Amino acid sequence: MDRDTAEPRVDSLPGPQSSEWVEYHHETAAPSTYVYDFVWDITEDAIGPFCTDADGNVLLDFTCHVAASPLGYNNPKVLDRADEFDMVDPLKIAGQDFYVSTGGSPDETSLPGPAHLMDRLTDITSHYDFDTVFLSNSGAEAVENAMKICYDNCETPKYGITFDGAFHGRTLGALSLNRSKSVYRRKFPELSGIHDVEYSEAGVERLRSKLDADTGHIPPEEVAFLILEPIQGEGGYRVPSPEFLSAIDDLCREHDIPIIADEIQSGAGRTGEMWAVDHYDIEPDVITSAKALRVGATISRSDIFPSETSRLSSTWGAGDILGSMRGALTLAAIEDHDLLDNAAEKGTYFMDRLRDISAGRSLVEDVRGLGLMTALEFDTADRRDAVMETALQHGLLTLGCGQKSLRLLPPLDVTERELELCLDILDSVFTEVADPVASA
Repeated sequence: MDRDTAEPRVDSLPGPQSSEWVEYHHETAAPSTYVYDFVWDITEDAIGPFCTDADGNVLLDFTCHVAASPLGYNNPKVLDRADEFDMVDPLKIAGQDFYVSTGGSPDETSLPGPAHLMDRLTDITSHYDFDTVFLSNSGAEAVENAMKICYDNCETPKYGITFDGAFHGRTLGALSLNRSKSVYRRKFPELSGIHDVEYSEAGVERLRSKLDADTGHIPPEEVAFLILEPIQGEGGYRVPSPEFLSAIDDLCREHDIPIIADEIQSGAGRTGEMWAVDHYDIEPDVITSAKALRVGATISRSDIFPSETSRLSSTWGAGDILGSMRGALTLAAIEDHDLLDNAAEKGTYFMDRLRDISAGRSLVEDVRGLGLMTALEFDTADRRDAVMETALQHGLLTLGCGQKSLRLLPPLDVTERELELCLDILDSVFTEVADPVASA
């Protein structure tokens, strides 16, 4: 498959082979949030945003697996380096109990390992004075560990602050922070003391009132952390105002409350900066990352981390040899190929063109985003769902978020041609969904 000439091509979705794989999968799989019956065939051609399904359909994937494959499929910027590695078994070890070498000395080895990934993560967070990393298995685990180090760092921990629309993971502790959809928390016990406020300047004022020594009911010294997504993901790709995040920073500094920035979806270059918080006047005390890194990471300062690392949880995080290698190579590719600039420039172009094709159409209420973290908000949830399904039939993979928004996550090295392919499909889909009789 030639990335420069590839185009979406669909006969039928799902085809018979895909349907067979889906049926086979569900014979033993627990229920989960599968979006639609797209089955990637890993034995067939795939490059950049293009992939092939089990029936030979070619899809334009603008989900990047929910930002977990930031350079798309089989990207030589990462794959060529990783191909130097001869596969070994096991590819995961108990990384909190043992160490990993990739040959020679740490400075001489040609391939990065878990320690190199941690070293790189402290480099790209050094402007926040971060010097310590704990690797784990997933984003949810990274959030759990962020909470734990903040609880441990607080002398009288009793409270945590989250925001309306927040999503921070599906493990039991992280669920207590979620405020995007009730289905995530329903029937599960929750951590006590978690308070929520609006994701806006009005929320800051409400929090200020809650923390006020005379009129409030939350003693600031008992607040272990405030956690936020610099751009909300599952909550609808809500981009905050600079004033809001600046006010959050001022309030937390006033009361010495640590800020956890959940960068699991927005981090590693997605917004045109390495971290979404880099766009704003806010200094986090902890950053959580995952997805693009292939492993989870909790990044902070040594004075916030507990002296007893056994208090943190992960068996495989620092022992995921292949995941850590790919994470480190991805970060290197982002820097070596100027992909932050590409994300910023192509993101601006993409949103401008999305506004062009949405102009005059009542079905699109808003186009928003930062870098290549982009969303369209529709007039109804049904309309959003219809656009998703119709786009799939045209060979474009997208994802929903929020109540009625559609998210678009192209690879960080996306080209203008690839963006135009997406735009052409969406333009046709808008016409079909708005007026199916006329389009027929």
